[in-house]
Amino acid sequence: MPAFTPIKSVDYLVVHCSATPATRDIGRKELDIMHRQRGFMGIGYHYVIRRSGVVEKGRPDNQPGAHVEGFNSRSLGICMVGGTKPDGKTAECNFTPEQYAALRTLLGTLSEAHPKVEVVGHRDLSPDKNKDKVISPNEWLKECPTFDAPSWWAGYQVVHQAHA
Repeated sequence: MPAFTPIKSVDYLVVHCSATPATRDIGRKELDIMHRQRGFMGIGYHYVIRRSGVVEKGRPDNQPGAHVEGFNSRSLGICMVGGTKPDGKTAECNFTPEQYAALRTLLGTLSEAHPKVEVVGHRDLSPDKNKDKVISPNEWLKECPTFDAPSWWAGYQVVHQAHA
């Protein structure tokens, strides 16, 4: 019997960044070590997209992640390696074209498997402090993934459908 309650329904595909500079190409193995050092049972993400665009598998899709508090039981976490300036603290959208191509393919595959899923960035699941039903930049707990993932995905879908 598993030590976790399997995910019953995937409502969100959550795009994250590893909060590392563009010069640091880490992957599943390194993130697994980092997450274990923080007390997790292992890597918190389901997928990792390396700088080269290679997609590495993290947690099994039926196992809740450890990537966004309050949403782990109904989401899959996708981590793009990068997201900070060389200081490792200041947010920077520094992902490669190969990473974006891999993200498009992965989101397409996962969206087909989970047709009612919503693509969001980690920051989009921050608490709505002023209760206006909009998560504003001043409410973000983190800037992760450093780009507007829902708009980026919606824009891709419009272009893709127009050419289909």
